[in-house]
Amino acid sequence: MSQKLKGIAASDGIALAPLYCLEKADLSFNTYYVKDPDREKERLLQAIEASKQEIDQLRSQACLTMGEEEAKVFDAHQLMLEDPEFLQAIYDKILNEHLNAEAALQQVCRFYLTSFEAMSENDYMKERSMDIRDVSQRLMAQLLGKQSKGSWQLNQPAIIVAHDLTPSDTAQLDPRFVKAFVTEVGGRTSHSAIMARSLGIPAIVGVKDLMVKVKGCQHGIVDAISGHFILKPSLDEQAVYQAKINQLDQESQQLQALIHKNTQSKDGVKVELAANIGRPEDLEMAIKNGAEGIGLYRTEFLYMDSDTMPSEEAQFKAYKFVLEKMAPKQVVVRTMDIGGDKTLPYMTMPQEMNPFLGYRAIRLCLDQEALFRMQLRALLRASIYGQLRIMFPMIASLDEFRQAKRIFESVKEELIQQGHSVSSDIQLGMMIEIPAAALLADHFAKEVDFFSIGTNDLIQYTMAADRMNERISYLYQPFNPSILRLIKFVIDAAHKEGKWVGMCGEMAGEAAAAPLLLAMGLDEFSMSAASILKQRHLIRKLDSQVGQSILDRILNETCTQEEVQRLLEAIIAES
Repeated sequence: MSQKLKGIAASDGIALAPLYCLEKADLSFNTYYVKDPDREKERLLQAIEASKQEIDQLRSQACLTMGEEEAKVFDAHQLMLEDPEFLQAIYDKILNEHLNAEAALQQVCRFYLTSFEAMSENDYMKERSMDIRDVSQRLMAQLLGKQSKGSWQLNQPAIIVAHDLTPSDTAQLDPRFVKAFVTEVGGRTSHSAIMARSLGIPAIVGVKDLMVKVKGCQHGIVDAISGHFILKPSLDEQAVYQAKINQLDQESQQLQALIHKNTQSKDGVKVELAANIGRPEDLEMAIKNGAEGIGLYRTEFLYMDSDTMPSEEAQFKAYKFVLEKMAPKQVVVRTMDIGGDKTLPYMTMPQEMNPFLGYRAIRLCLDQEALFRMQLRALLRASIYGQLRIMFPMIASLDEFRQAKRIFESVKEELIQQGHSVSSDIQLGMMIEIPAAALLADHFAKEVDFFSIGTNDLIQYTMAADRMNERISYLYQPFNPSILRLIKFVIDAAHKEGKWVGMCGEMAGEAAAAPLLLAMGLDEFSMSAASILKQRHLIRKLDSQVGQSILDRILNETCTQEEVQRLLEAIIAES
């Protein structure tokens, strides 16, 4: 009898294969006091050096299989093994408290993890926690002379099953043999999920009690479209899913024909499908998947990937590269969304109870104007190399937008007086992610050149529900009529003033959302590069008038999120 487990679909696809449980080495140890702390420190130094060599090998392997961008996670691991504050804390416990190296390492790592996990609602902090766990496990294994059983030992197709996969584990996944993976913990934004999408490996994460339920099972089916993991599938189920796999392979080949096609609905409504990127290196995937522009360039990664504040010149080169590569297509650059939940090691930030609602983004930029002006100088200098659009994040009031615009105009005038060339065709817009801004969209629309709706934050702020909290995940409802009303109000307000509207949240890439967003008149859909061709294929089959009838019903009748979703899924199934 088959058993169906539910998890989070982290990387789309379907796989049918034998199961391979990834076992971790037993890293248990005894705590004791050493007589020769200098010798114990030397043992730790040897383990650190061996760990660095391992990480170098993993980085090289990740570059080959996933590309330079995904391999950069291992740069963070190397930096951690060279971090003087982290290492000194371990040395102090060995030299001053005479603890053995294993106990010293464990105590220091627990301190760091406790600090990061106190901010567990934040994706960036979750990634840092994963880095610490990965590095500490590697270092501990070296100290104990043990090694984990790894998926790289596979020589035949298999579905990897594990409590969790660290970046190191995921870097060693060989797509020739690893057909999918399923984990007990994790989310769509974890390193393992991101790497799985880069490799094109189907993945399901967050399956409760997975390691207990999988015992004794030899085969499984991963349906990473619905988020179901089927254990002990029947012959009939295997036949059904094999047919689905064959169909997906055919569809993937057909999608390639759409790379250079326009995105236009069946009844002639034309929209633009753009890509969200975090770094210049992400452009390759965006171009490969037929992006019609960049709808969101998250510039904060320039700051987060650096040990020091990036100079104006470093920023200029990054922006110039992206603009040149995409020209003449437009590039929407979000000014730095630093602060609150995204801390920088070289910048002192206040500790906050609720960083998502705190000192961040435009609030920090207006307060620390010198930093803001430096970024704007770099952007304006780069503007002559392409079609630059600048948007300000976390705008809550008209005063904030006006103040940001005044600083922009001041920097522009300053550059011109200094003899720099600056484009005369730069548009200034803002993110709509705070309900207060959405409700004042008709006022903002008179002063901005465009809006970009950040649905991830707009939903969590509107529903008062942390989107990273699994216990209240049911409240993360993109199809709740309250959210849909806000989106429609924003689009209508912009169009009334002759302004365009994009969407750069996850909702833009969701198939179920396409009929409604078309009907509302959304001008630009910006999403992960991997979603572009699928969304283009769908939109070309849709009739915007069908979505309009559903939209009218949703806005004028009492509907729940589930009812809306069923209506939309029915439209897509018929297309």
